[in-house]
Amino acid sequence: MFNKNDLHIKPIERAETIPSNWYCDKSILNIEKETVFANNWQYAGHIDQLKDSTNFFQIEIADNPIIIFKNELNELSAFHNVCRHRGGPLSILQSGKKKVLQCGYHGWTYKSDGQLRGMPRFNKVELFDKSKFCLIPINIELWEGLIFVNLNIDSAPISKKINNISEDINPNNLKVKKHYKRIEYNVKCNWKIYIDNYLEGYHIPFVHPELCSFLDYQKYETEVFDLYSLQYSPINSEKNFYRGEGGAFYYFIYPNLMLNIMPGRLQTNQIIPITEKETLVVFDYFYDDIKSKPGLKSIKEDILTSDKIQNEDIEICEKVQKGVSSITYNKGRFSVECETGVHHFQNLLRMDFKKYTH
Repeated sequence: MFNKNDLHIKPIERAETIPSNWYCDKSILNIEKETVFANNWQYAGHIDQLKDSTNFFQIEIADNPIIIFKNELNELSAFHNVCRHRGGPLSILQSGKKKVLQCGYHGWTYKSDGQLRGMPRFNKVELFDKSKFCLIPINIELWEGLIFVNLNIDSAPISKKINNISEDINPNNLKVKKHYKRIEYNVKCNWKIYIDNYLEGYHIPFVHPELCSFLDYQKYETEVFDLYSLQYSPINSEKNFYRGEGGAFYYFIYPNLMLNIMPGRLQTNQIIPITEKETLVVFDYFYDDIKSKPGLKSIKEDILTSDKIQNEDIEICEKVQKGVSSITYNKGRFSVECETGVHHFQNLLRMDFKKYTH
């Protein structure tokens, strides 16, 4: 399945891109669910989704259902959304309020710390130890208003890896952003093709001419870090419709989250594989001002502009999927000037795949 040579990490000047079958093979996606998505921090949502105590919402990561819950003490927790009796869901609803976590199948109840509290009509069962049937906890962390979870309970905190982001974007403050809208797109390409495309400005003059004029493209630069990369550009002041000062920060947090930050705005962009050739792209828009007329005017222009760029990306990514699926393509090479972000992402994938092969 894996050619050992494809797992070697080389300097960008001598490196090849990942092979075409990594974009087209269903068995590769199954491995990614186990090694990439189940063992790295995943964006789950925003704290606004849990405004009150006893609020909850559900998500799914690598085919694993998860429930995220705020208890009566306003403490956050995350559990596998699986009752320990016979695998029923702790809630039929996608979100809402719950004072206790109760299975929607047979009514088993759990305390907010996951301990089993009650089992209807279970009195005659012998040799039953409640302590062995607690909910399975999941690592959860709140960073700048964003909720992250990790199925690997032994994982190191994500905040240590990405804390520099909040300092770099100062005075823009992610914590004060208010959720405005969610927009989802289905894209007929592998999830990695969409991320490869995001991680380089090489294509901007050819695919996004309006965006190219909006940014100061001659000063576009990329930096890579341990768990994330940054693409930064100043904004053309004459075309800036955002209400505030600052440039465009495009952060990618491995394996599948983008933070697109403009003055007064945060746009989260989560990339979720559906099949080996289909991807769900989820945009959440957050702003400092979601009420005033000038604020709403800026928001309208921002979302219209973003939607246009997104549709341009969808068109090219779907064509690239056909290209890498063709009999003529296997591997490519990297532009040292423009594709350090893609090279960084693909090397992180290689590192995860190496763990799988060992």
